[in-house]
Amino acid sequence: MSAGADRTALVVVDLQNDFCAGPVAAARYPGDPERLTVVAANAARAVETARAHGTEVLFVRFLGDPEHQGAAWRHRDTALGKRPKCLDGTWGAEFHRVAPEPGEAVFTKYACFDAFLGEGFGPHLTGRGIGHLAFAGVFTDVCVDSTARTAFQKGLHVTVLRDCTAALHYPDEQVLGFMGRVYGARVTTHDQPAVWTRLPEQLEGP
Repeated sequence: MSAGADRTALVVVDLQNDFCAGPVAAARYPGDPERLTVVAANAARAVETARAHGTEVLFVRFLGDPEHQGAAWRHRDTALGKRPKCLDGTWGAEFHRVAPEPGEAVFTKYACFDAFLGEGFGPHLTGRGIGHLAFAGVFTDVCVDSTARTAFQKGLHVTVLRDCTAALHYPDEQVLGFMGRVYGARVTTHDQPAVWTRLPEQLEGP
């Protein structure tokens, strides 16, 4: 983390229709689809809370069109019978329950998990003096984790809003526990903005 990087941003990860609503999401998510409904609603509340507190909101979206996929991605999809999701220009790729306001940054990941692999994400954080990322969106064990992992390795503090995200492959508590142990991630809920809109050392001050 650069000196003077003392700002927080709420990162909304892949809150898109193909991941959160409709037949594609329902067929893919192993748990109760209502969980995705609740997560999306809480994430939308977190966005409004961030705006009210003057915390920057960053939107990250995924596009899975075959032309964006690398050879290993295509091989995996063929072997496992996976179909591409969030195709550019479709309803499935549109944001779900949230919409960026004018001036809010949107970053696109082209068939990859980590927002830092999307053009401009890392430089935007540096340029804005952001040293702490609070995460909402899906999925905790895939794109949220991938981005949080890189953030930690780049020196940024990580917080995860547990009621604003859900895991796809592993139990939520297991994934959140891993992130806490390995990245030192704080875990809280969207209704605790006094925690997640501030850096850890800001909380520890007088």
